[in-house]
Amino acid sequence: MPNGRAPARRVTIIDVAKHAGVSTTAVSKVLRNAYGASPEMQAKVRAAIDELGYRPSAAARGMRGQTYTIGVMLPDIRNPFFADVLDGVNAQLGGTDYQVLIASACNDEPAEAHVTDAMIDRNMDGVILIAPLTSRKRLERIARTVPTVVVGRHGNSAVYDTVADDDFTGAGLVVAHLAELGHQRIAHIEHDETDPVRLTEMPNAIRAVGYRHAMQAHGLGDFVDIASTTYTQHGGYLGAKQLLARPQRPTAIFAGADIVAMGVLDALTEAGLSVPGDISVAGYDNTTFAAFAPISLTTVDQAGHQIGVNAARLLLDRIADDSRPATQVKLSPRLVTRRSTAAPGGGAAAARTASQDPVL
Repeated sequence: MPNGRAPARRVTIIDVAKHAGVSTTAVSKVLRNAYGASPEMQAKVRAAIDELGYRPSAAARGMRGQTYTIGVMLPDIRNPFFADVLDGVNAQLGGTDYQVLIASACNDEPAEAHVTDAMIDRNMDGVILIAPLTSRKRLERIARTVPTVVVGRHGNSAVYDTVADDDFTGAGLVVAHLAELGHQRIAHIEHDETDPVRLTEMPNAIRAVGYRHAMQAHGLGDFVDIASTTYTQHGGYLGAKQLLARPQRPTAIFAGADIVAMGVLDALTEAGLSVPGDISVAGYDNTTFAAFAPISLTTVDQAGHQIGVNAARLLLDRIADDSRPATQVKLSPRLVTRRSTAAPGGGAAAARTASQDPVL
């Protein structure tokens, strides 16, 4: 070694057994909370573990059947909504031996395949896949290999559990709110989607369908106006630029996600337009920054924390019994109104009226 020192040797179960004056079998029983470990034995072993700083080897535990690790795949680590989901996952796993390992697939299907393969190769006990782009066939192949919960996808499967928001209803809440304020030219920014299966399952596609349906239901079918970009801040910026270039620009923009709405606000500021005086803006997700006073974004609360709680609960159930019937959980969204929406042309007075932040 360059510094003349050999690397520190990892403390083993044999070291713990010698230090505690018990057999390695006894240490194993304590680590597994197995039957046959007396309180006195548990106390001796736990004390030895603390004194030696022993950490169980995940690889060795995997060879015995469990690694006590759960993989969570995110489509985009920059979207703050996923932090709410992770917070719920961690809350549900609190007090258990499970550790969460996170990877981002960057909204890329080949990258998703690489991430999920890596999770399987590392013998993770279960995986939570958030809004995966992966085909249904591949999702089911993953689920037959490792207990799996899919978040955000609306398609049902017999081999994996799902947790999703009622995106169709959530989009309708936004359109209804804007129509009640007097808007007709309500535009929508969607994530460009072409895969026929994902068009029936992905949350962004369901929200776009909900927007169209609600516009028709409110007699505004002739004013349907959609910009197809991406569910990113830059996508929101580009979508707003497209909409502002229309011969008749919208008086309200429903961004499909809060992160998209941030890009919309950037574009409107750049164009010298005020919110909501010139154009009202609404998002989806009710992320933390939506409530910040300078932003005060009207949005749909899809209970990201509760989505995470449900996903972790279902995964623990499936790890315990992978043969049980698949479960589908759908949460009901709520509209949170803030200062970013007001009557068309209402200016500052309307903005003050909309600033009460009620939850509908």
